Amino acid sequence: MRRIWLLLLSAVLLVQPLLGGGKVDERLESSSGVLREILNVPDDIPQDLLNKAECVIVIPSVKKLALGFGGSYGRGAMVCRGGRDFAGSWGPPSMVALEGGSFGLQLGGQATDFVLLVMNPKGAQSLLSSKVKLGADASAAAGPKGRAATAATDAWMRAEILSYSRSRGLFAGISLEGSTLRPDNGANRELYHRKLSARQIVLEREVAIPSAGKQLVSLLDAVSPRNQSG
Repeated sequence: MRRIWLLLLSAVLLVQPLLGGGKVDERLESSSGVLREILNVPDDIPQDLLNKAECVIVIPSVKKLALGFGGSYGRGAMVCRGGRDFAGSWGPPSMVALEGGSFGLQLGGQATDFVLLVMNPKGAQSLLSSKVKLGADASAAAGPKGRAATAATDAWMRAEILSYSRSRGLFAGISLEGSTLRPDNGANRELYHRKLSARQIVLEREVAIPSAGKQLVSLLDAVSPRNQSG
């Protein structure tokens, strides 16, 4: 029993620094850098999918750590097109948290960058409201890659969220089913200096784009200025 408690205590002490997340400004800068680098690789996110996305979520350096059990935690930003139908320009970022877990023997840790495309208003609305379990509350699929890839398959057309990952230099579509996404209300409060819901930031646009988020929003404006979801 003592060994079990020591194991659990060690896990808490190791995971706790990850939950702190770092400063919000740094997370936004990292998100911009990750997205820019991924969009510059030869076999990246298909342009037609990016043009049809209502929102883009970037979560840099998601950590995975295990001591007899597995888990992951990451923080990033969600940027959406404006308007109730998400047909307008890209707006101020709302901070998000990605959480997930798995059981079984896992050794060591690794960091992975994620980019998620939210492909329809239903998926975007659910993410703005509360915690969402991918695969249950919102349909999710590994995104196709390559500029010549087509979005015409049933799996990709049905999915509300398409997910991509980059780890150790390798870029691929990846399934995040079973993980949860939620608004990071504490980080939004830190970023905008007052209590705001994700809906107030993204849909109602009660705030301007903060200086730390301008690079990320400008990048999306440059690579996908108009919503072509039809």
